[in-house]
Amino acid sequence: MKEHIQATFDESQQRFGANKIAAVLADRGVRTSPKYVAELMREMGLQSVSIYSKRDYQKSERLAKKQNMLQRQFKVDEPNHVWVSDVTCFKVNGKYLYVCVILDLFSRKVVAYKVSPKNSTYLVTSTFRHAYLDRNEPQQLMFHSDQGPQYTSNTFRKLLRMNKVVQSFSKSGRPHDNAVAESFFASMKREEVYRTQYCSEHQFMRSVDTYIEFYNTKRPHSTLNYKTPDGFELLHERKREQTG
Repeated sequence: MKEHIQATFDESQQRFGANKIAAVLADRGVRTSPKYVAELMREMGLQSVSIYSKRDYQKSERLAKKQNMLQRQFKVDEPNHVWVSDVTCFKVNGKYLYVCVILDLFSRKVVAYKVSPKNSTYLVTSTFRHAYLDRNEPQQLMFHSDQGPQYTSNTFRKLLRMNKVVQSFSKSGRPHDNAVAESFFASMKREEVYRTQYCSEHQFMRSVDTYIEFYNTKRPHSTLNYKTPDGFELLHERKREQTG
């Protein structure tokens, strides 16, 4: 149900509230109630623009300035201080599938990823929520991405603000500002996706699962002194225990 709500919310460009979304879903054969939709929207952090006052709108516009806080500082001394993210598209049997990843700059580890037939705000919000919970809700976190509409949406920016996460953006037309995420996808395409003929979406998703498991646990990384991302984090944890 949340995916239906997010898709309808995105299609309305964040204009529809619970009543309108419930009505649209009913027309599409998805039975629900405005009350239930409103409850799920609160859980998902979705608010239609119609509820904002002029002052709130002006405030959100000021907050919408897209600054590059990272400034290509790709070397980080601790895990869970800077995450980078990107979404890329693959065509499988005539259908497009979108892969969203989040990597920790410290270890280059993929801390969360999702595959979806839609390049939606829900794709990036759900990927972030998975990473944030799995990494024990890190504090003083920076999140860097390009200026794709999913990352600049009010929904996603509000989610980051609620969790006190600093948001950073690459400058328009500057892919090197997000070089680590770009490099990951280049490796995945070269080492896995372009070497395989996929017969189904399920096979593609299993391939993504397999590659990311390999990438995190078995693939040495030159910037990590040829340790794997998991191995690099484990070594860091052992050093902390010894010095602590």
